[in-house]
Amino acid sequence: MPRNQWGRIVPLSVWLGLWGVPAQALPGQTPAEVAAWIQGHPTLRPESGEKLMVRKSDSIARRFTFQASLLQVGKASSSANGGVIRTERFTLFDMTNGVTRERLAESLRNLYGLDIYQDYAQAKSVYQYPVKQLNRAPTPLANAIQGQIRQGDRFAYWVEIAQTRQGYAYSGEITVFLKDDLPKLETELRERWEQ
Repeated sequence: MPRNQWGRIVPLSVWLGLWGVPAQALPGQTPAEVAAWIQGHPTLRPESGEKLMVRKSDSIARRFTFQASLLQVGKASSSANGGVIRTERFTLFDMTNGVTRERLAESLRNLYGLDIYQDYAQAKSVYQYPVKQLNRAPTPLANAIQGQIRQGDRFAYWVEIAQTRQGYAYSGEITVFLKDDLPKLETELRERWEQ
């Protein structure tokens, strides 16, 4: 995408976020409903052939990805999904401006509107990592990735930010998922971070 088009997407998405445009597609809906929402979303604007995954980029240093999936959040499993979207994830990669929790939250608002943003903002923290434990040396992974899962009234949210050794965050993502899948993800993350 040419640089000038990226600049037009961001202000438009900020304007939409300020007016609290309600989300039309969320986890729990059918793939057809979500694909139609993606197709008509002024910020996502998929290219030809993109249905449940959209990629935007104005340079190697700045990228955005959105993906809706029938799979449960976390490790792949063989459980029945009921034919509905279980997770929607967007990822920001920006070596130029960096990525913060605030920027991710504002992107969530731009994509889904005020109602989902408020559900996210008021959600309680269920699990946060890396886990600080006494008598344990920090691992390189613990310094590179910081994450949190949150439970809102409507959905659960998984936020993850990756940073360099110098503490510069260049990549982050938020996954919106069905609350039924929260215990599975929490168990997987505890097994990973508390070994």
